[in-house]
Amino acid sequence: MNPTLGLGLFLAGLLAVKGLQQAKAPPRNQKTPNHSQDWRNKEMAWVLAQHNLNFGFKLFQKLAAHNPGKNIFFSPLSISTAFSMLCLGAQNATLAEIKKGFDFQDMSDRDLHLAFHYLLRRLNKKTQDLQLELGNTLFIDEKLKPRTRFLRQAKSVYNADTVLTNFKSLDDTQRQINSYISQKTQGRIRNLIRNIDPGTVMILANYIFFRARWKYEFDPKETKQEDFFVEGKKPVKVPMMFHGGMYDMAYDKKLACTILEMPYKDNITATFILPDDGKLQLLEQGLQVHIFAKWKSLLSKRVVDVHLPRLHISGAHNLKKVLSGLGISKVFEEHGDLSRISSHRSLKVGEAIHKAELKLDEKGTEGSAGTGAQTLPMENPEIIKMNKSFLFMLYENSMPSMIFLARVYDPSGK
Repeated sequence: MNPTLGLGLFLAGLLAVKGLQQAKAPPRNQKTPNHSQDWRNKEMAWVLAQHNLNFGFKLFQKLAAHNPGKNIFFSPLSISTAFSMLCLGAQNATLAEIKKGFDFQDMSDRDLHLAFHYLLRRLNKKTQDLQLELGNTLFIDEKLKPRTRFLRQAKSVYNADTVLTNFKSLDDTQRQINSYISQKTQGRIRNLIRNIDPGTVMILANYIFFRARWKYEFDPKETKQEDFFVEGKKPVKVPMMFHGGMYDMAYDKKLACTILEMPYKDNITATFILPDDGKLQLLEQGLQVHIFAKWKSLLSKRVVDVHLPRLHISGAHNLKKVLSGLGISKVFEEHGDLSRISSHRSLKVGEAIHKAELKLDEKGTEGSAGTGAQTLPMENPEIIKMNKSFLFMLYENSMPSMIFLARVYDPSGK
């Protein structure tokens, strides 16, 4: 019997924002620009985005239940991309568990991977105002002899790089991978891997880096120290930013929360959800895919004075524990089936660690120029003051595809 060897899965996400509405399915006769995929692949990418949204909410609710009174920040897109790539190497019950846990079960393997391919090509971009990079790298022991088909598909579908690694020297391997992720996230995430278990022969490292400019930037001169009211604790002082402008906003009576959408440049939107006093748990438990369609129907353009804390929070999550609560366990066990990665070894995922960082301030990108002022109608502004725990979501508009999801419990990070 072949020995069971370890496969590590490490995921990193970074949102540097200085400074979801539910879309309609794409029309079937619309072709993807500069690409030969037909309407079905685009439609499957839209379906995938909805499934990823549903997974993000399920995972958020698990993390919220296990982390009361703490900040939560993660990238549903980063996590689902890494495990979808892992599906290339999984079979039988192991594959079925992953697909069910990530809400992929009604998609064929082909549709799933082509949809991710389309989505990743669409999302990865770099302009003057936006940088979004999502990538995967396989660090493989020189003696593992992975299947050529797996490596070819990982590269062609997920653009995964392959780095031959000597896992006999675990300290050197750890430094090598951490240096790689640090470089890809421009030095923001430096120590993704704290240790590597003996017997590990392959590590899948996934990273996401996002940096953008607000469409309408905050004026740093307006930022002032103000109280942020942490539930059950004394208020903490935070730098509170201010901007007055035209924004989409709404109030959801059932979930007792105010919704505010703030656009970035290049088709990215942030949604802030501020619950009424004592209604944070009600809001968290009510997050469902259909909620964005409901909120979209409620949104209207209003003149709004926005008070938003400047913040810098991070999240590190042991996905092995939380994903087991979503029914995903075989991939972490000795009897799991990852035989499409290698026929010569019995593999399991030893660890699955996700680390993400959120930095949000007045501008967008360091050194970015200010944007032009808005012309506002003569009406009394609504006042939205994010001075107590709130939720934050960031998504790409057209699908929509959830990129980051957060609960800001205490912006001071204490």
